[in-house]
Amino acid sequence: MKKLGLIFKETSQKKIKTNIQGSNSVFVVNYSGLSSPDITSLRLSLKSAHADMLVVKNSVARRAFKDSVLAPLVALIEGPCGIVFAKDEPVAASKALYDFFKAHEQLKLQGGVLKDKDKMLDKKDIEMLAKLPVKAVLRAQVVMMLKSPITGVVMVLNQTLRKFVYCLEQIKNKKASAK
Repeated sequence: MKKLGLIFKETSQKKIKTNIQGSNSVFVVNYSGLSSPDITSLRLSLKSAHADMLVVKNSVARRAFKDSVLAPLVALIEGPCGIVFAKDEPVAASKALYDFFKAHEQLKLQGGVLKDKDKMLDKKDIEMLAKLPVKAVLRAQVVMMLKSPITGVVMVLNQTLRKFVYCLEQIKNKKASAK
């Protein structure tokens, strides 16, 4: 019969591995000095960004990361750490983390990994990622940039027609005043 602590560690390790598979990016934060209500508000802000924060023993997290693509994160796990798994886009999760970091200096952004790019992130990279607009805004900006030349051509053609109409109007007024 297994001990309860061993069962808990195995369950935690399985949960980390399933979260790794279902996430696009993973961040490691150090939450020492934060109160329990602060951690709860961090989790709520992350949940609105489609991200989850897990707090497990460091040894369990290291074992789970060692066998995965997130092996570089093992070096970041020291002290009371939380692991943030971003399911959708990493920008929203990094924004939530960075906004919370600005309000609560006790939170330390250790680093992260973008899984699809296999890119290791440090604190400055997370800040830059947080300052990017979300995917919907970026798409709107691209559409506006694509639309801009077409709008310019339409305006030029419209001006040419408008000038022609003004010219005809002036000729009509001149002929009407000459009679």
